[in-house]
Amino acid sequence: MLQRLGALLSRKARTVLVLAGLLTLAAGAAGVGVFGQLKGGGFEDPAAPSTAVTRLLHQKSGGTADLALLVRPRHGTVDSPAALAAGRALTDRVAARAGVAGVDSYWRTPVGALKAEDGRAALVLVRLDGDREQVTRRADALIADYAGGRDGGAPTAAGTADPVGRELTVLAGGPSGTNRDITTQVAKDLGLAEGIAVPVTLALLVLVFRGLVPALVPLAIGATAILGTFAELHLIARLTDVSVFAVNLTTALGLGLAIDYGLLMVSRFREQTAAGQGVPEAVARTVATAGRTILFSAATVTAALTAPLVFPLYFLRSFAYAGIGVVVTAALCALVVTPALLTVLGHRVARPGKAARRRPAAPGGGSAVWGGIARTVFRHPLRTALPAVAVLLLAATPLLGARFGVPDERVLPEDAASRSVATALHRDFPGGGGGPVEIVVSGAGARDVRLDGYARTLAALPGVDAVQTDAGTFTAGAASPTGPGDPGRAASGLRHLTVRTGYDASSDAARRLVGQIRAVALPGPGKALVGGPAAQAVDTRRAIQERLPVALAMIVASTFVLLFLFTGSVLQPLRALLLNALGLGAVLGAMVWIFQSGHFSSVLGFTPMPMDTAMTLLMFCIVFGLSMDYEVFVLSRIKELHDRGLSPAEAVPRGLARSGALVSAAAALLAVSLFAFTTSHVSFMQMFGLGSGLAVLVDATLIRGVLVPACLRLLGRYGWYAPGPLRRVHRRIGLTEGAAEVAERGTVEVAAR
Repeated sequence: MLQRLGALLSRKARTVLVLAGLLTLAAGAAGVGVFGQLKGGGFEDPAAPSTAVTRLLHQKSGGTADLALLVRPRHGTVDSPAALAAGRALTDRVAARAGVAGVDSYWRTPVGALKAEDGRAALVLVRLDGDREQVTRRADALIADYAGGRDGGAPTAAGTADPVGRELTVLAGGPSGTNRDITTQVAKDLGLAEGIAVPVTLALLVLVFRGLVPALVPLAIGATAILGTFAELHLIARLTDVSVFAVNLTTALGLGLAIDYGLLMVSRFREQTAAGQGVPEAVARTVATAGRTILFSAATVTAALTAPLVFPLYFLRSFAYAGIGVVVTAALCALVVTPALLTVLGHRVARPGKAARRRPAAPGGGSAVWGGIARTVFRHPLRTALPAVAVLLLAATPLLGARFGVPDERVLPEDAASRSVATALHRDFPGGGGGPVEIVVSGAGARDVRLDGYARTLAALPGVDAVQTDAGTFTAGAASPTGPGDPGRAASGLRHLTVRTGYDASSDAARRLVGQIRAVALPGPGKALVGGPAAQAVDTRRAIQERLPVALAMIVASTFVLLFLFTGSVLQPLRALLLNALGLGAVLGAMVWIFQSGHFSSVLGFTPMPMDTAMTLLMFCIVFGLSMDYEVFVLSRIKELHDRGLSPAEAVPRGLARSGALVSAAAALLAVSLFAFTTSHVSFMQMFGLGSGLAVLVDATLIRGVLVPACLRLLGRYGWYAPGPLRRVHRRIGLTEGAAEVAERGTVEVAAR
């Protein structure tokens, strides 16, 4: 079937290229609009109690602050006459903006919590109306009009003749400010990363292919796959939330898979022409052989990238949308567009260049270096494999102390506006040391609940500084309220309590406090929902932990089935899963050692903090898929030789000789585009780039070069074992090459030698 497809594409090559060009232009035009529809955030579970608290507070009582404006007078204190006038003017202007539900300002309500202890700064807390998208848009407009940049400069909407701009500097923080800074920074970093990766990748492709024309084939696949995925994301974004970070995955994975598939197609095409076949025959044969590998490779990567769909966080789901789209598009381009390109370019691609032709070859073809490595490992499997396993296990040990959380302003550089605001809140403001825990009492009879006893119980918990309610402010050991109540906390059928604590919201102590608060029974009717940053971290981790077994089962089951259909063996899928887990554990352990423990933080410029739960899971899925990509590349060559009757001692070294150089080149090129993300100023993007790039290099060297041949040597002929019933299933539905095709290729290979 694939050979007939290749022959058809070769006959209709120019028509295929014209149609592909038109479709790519249409996809590019449709995909441009995606950038205006993508969203920040997406780290919360929509069904979690903490998310319900945020939603209820916004809908019924104006909510908690979306935007925190840190205001400093240029001269004197916040109580100086000039600062008072400018602060009131700023407060009035913000309050008058459309979509602003409420403003808490020191210059409107001079309470101590809104004023820095040294009197040199004050807060304007802004609550915004609307859904997430509207809040984001309104916050962006307010920041653009009233807040300065990283240096805390004058508000852009106020000139020096305006007392606001003349007397005050304003920085924006809070949830909306942090999301805006992260989104803006990621967009800048993406442009820088691609500006580095694309030229370097092109230069390396020219070196690998020994020519500019063949080097352009993977880039053509990549450009088409990326533009096609942008169009897909544009359509999905009109139906549901899609994270802005999906763009990063689209570009990195699109370019990486294009390199993998382009290298495979061009190398096979060159093999066939070197064996004496004409261009049309070589194209058809390339699609039949390399196309089969690409189909299984795409299926295994897609299977790994479907796992994020089981999680409720749209940050994770967005990567499934992008990943599946780019894998499918890249595979279609490789199977349809590349054969047409090879037909038109012909011998300009087929001739590898004098330098490449002078490279030493292994017996039976391929790389002498990789063939020699495989033969050495085959002679001494335990002596070579055990040190590699020991290194990987040692690298994985930091995972035992891993702590997981959700990203906050600390993922940004220290001079980012929202991080500067958070630092000032923690350092300079009374009670600003930790994130508050918000409690909403809702449901029938909520207005009748007496909160005095409930609030006193909460105030007595370890780590609680105070509990604010509509009935009063309670502290530990107080028989009666120690401060005034806020009638606005009882509105629209719900009651709102705020638990003040000195714990950092991302700390284990804060998460334990959330559990203790949730364990306190509410007296009377109604239902108490607990929210706030610490509760969101608890709920996010729980949402991932509850669904993680399902996601892992999906990955393991789909990978096992696909590799069984590919190889006809039940031991090869198990061996592949075990080696992938070993490599992944080593890389994730290294990321814990670097990004949680803080090693190399001065070099990379990040702040050590708990591992980002969502990004760690995403990296696992992507790296697992890419590892299976290389597994299929290597195993396809070994299986071809095994199916011709070669012994394992010949099939494995010769198969690795033919695929090892391809895999190592593909991994090196992909690592370049991934390592480019380490130039990011957002720490979890640095972790993604460094971890993923390191993973593909480890996989292409230690795993494919040492452990795969060692395992195949130890398994021997049993490595291809399957029970009788499963062998019959494989003969019926497995995608294999027929005996005539195998015989034909054996004849071609003999003629080439």
